[in-house]
Amino acid sequence: MKKGGEKFSKIDLAQAYLQMEVEESSREFLTINTHKGLFQYNRLVFGVASAPAIWQRAMDQVLHDIPGTQCYLDDIIVTGKNDDDHLQNLSRVLTKLCEYGLRAKKSKCEFFKNEISYCGHVIDKNGLHKSKEKTEAILQAPKPENVSQLRSYLGLVNYYHKFLPNLATTLHPLNVLLQVGTKWEWSEECNRAFKETKRLITSDELLTHYDPTRPIRLACDASPYGIGCVLSHLMKDGSERPVAFASRSLSSAERNYAQIDREALSLVWGIKKFHHYLYGQRFTLVTDHQPLVSIFNPRKGIPVMSATRLQRWALFLGAHSYDIEFRGTKQHCNADGLSRLPLLTTEGEMAPHSDPAEVFHSVVVQQLPVTNSEIQRHTKNDPTLSKVYEITMRGWPAHGETLFPEFSARRDQLSICQGTLMCGSRVVVPPKLRTRVLETLHEGHLGTVKMKSLARSYVWWPGIDKQLEDITKGCSGCNKVQNAPPLAPLHPWEWPSTPWQRVHVDFAGPFMNSMFLIAVDSHSKWPEVVLMKSTTAEKTVSVLRSIFAKNGLPEQIKLYTFYHKPSTSNAVHGQNSQVPY
Repeated sequence: MKKGGEKFSKIDLAQAYLQMEVEESSREFLTINTHKGLFQYNRLVFGVASAPAIWQRAMDQVLHDIPGTQCYLDDIIVTGKNDDDHLQNLSRVLTKLCEYGLRAKKSKCEFFKNEISYCGHVIDKNGLHKSKEKTEAILQAPKPENVSQLRSYLGLVNYYHKFLPNLATTLHPLNVLLQVGTKWEWSEECNRAFKETKRLITSDELLTHYDPTRPIRLACDASPYGIGCVLSHLMKDGSERPVAFASRSLSSAERNYAQIDREALSLVWGIKKFHHYLYGQRFTLVTDHQPLVSIFNPRKGIPVMSATRLQRWALFLGAHSYDIEFRGTKQHCNADGLSRLPLLTTEGEMAPHSDPAEVFHSVVVQQLPVTNSEIQRHTKNDPTLSKVYEITMRGWPAHGETLFPEFSARRDQLSICQGTLMCGSRVVVPPKLRTRVLETLHEGHLGTVKMKSLARSYVWWPGIDKQLEDITKGCSGCNKVQNAPPLAPLHPWEWPSTPWQRVHVDFAGPFMNSMFLIAVDSHSKWPEVVLMKSTTAEKTVSVLRSIFAKNGLPEQIKLYTFYHKPSTSNAVHGQNSQVPY
């Protein structure tokens, strides 16, 4: 509802859908078969699947330019900052209804009330309250006897989930009974949860009206099985007033995320959940996970070694204008309570490998000489990695620097993907599999620098750089590649100023038991080709004399080394250099 309302009026439209005429071309789709024949409806009737959307769109167009007004199907609520403003808005609404030929049911209309019942909520100038009629239905509900009755009861409770910050914690035993494959057993824990929900529903929790001019805060938190968030306003006296609460259960894939990934997911989901409140507004994100303050800080770049999933979410957050701050768990209890027992929803369910991070992980592991199942098995069997895996799933303790220092130094980069411990986008390889990985990296004798560069794209473990250096130092093949001198730069021949100034001479062949003596002028590119059966020095000199007799004597002759059969080993062997003639 619009902010600043003092009093409220409600207008109920009489038989709403029947006031909308159907176009001639659409009436054939509303044909009904009766005992007196076929008939077509001239007006929109109840029961048509698209009727609510069509009616709501039409009413939004009718009332779109009137402030302090909101319409939900056939109920219109009007307010104003004072009585004059309220009266002016109400007059414009009634004028619009008259203009479009819409009629209201006077007996259900209320005007200038201090509080009003609207869509199952009681609205007054302070905010939103729960309706006594609905809470009475929950308080009088009997204990569920099967899954169907439990779903109905939870549906009643969840209608007011935005009023109940601790609903997540309370409903967990009941939500477990709804899981597929769980045997129905109403335990004492379930009975306590059932009674606690009835107590919570009678609380006086109040939601304030949303006001875009006030500072907006979104506090998010995650537990091993759910995520929760609280949208609130920072009031003038420094207190926080909730606008709405939200929570949901994690999918089976999301429950395998590391704690840092679950905390980041709660931030992303909270922004998506309250998108209409936050988009285009400056707001503050509140989290109790310190590393996320640095990773998602809008004034810093995305850390290169962050997990792939976090990098993708950081790009999503980049489309919003926000600040982020850390708040300790003890001061973060509002969102923490929601995450501890979230609403049971399927919003988070994903098809296998639909997460881009999961797909990327599969591609990375495919390049390794070990399989993902081998990595998982050896990680669980390794005394160090198994404990690091558990700590990464639960979250590192506040003073965890002394626990596994090689890993705690990179704890902001550690995550879990498909049951594998990851450091950024690289797989943490267990000790028993490292030899196979090192052998694969060493193939081709790439040298230290290239081996390290290749390893940093796929794998990591403490001391990997030192191991690669040791392998290179003890390998003769790597040393040959490492110590090979750089190739001499090519030096092009200078362009001769006149023809026949420099002549390049070489043999080509053998071809069909013959050799070809080729002499090419480097200025004009004129070739002289002579077929020779013998390439002895005497024959070669004789052929060159004949060529020089026809073309003249060159200033320089470029002779190349002649390689041919041993029988002609007494041929001319020139050097790869200029030779004055």
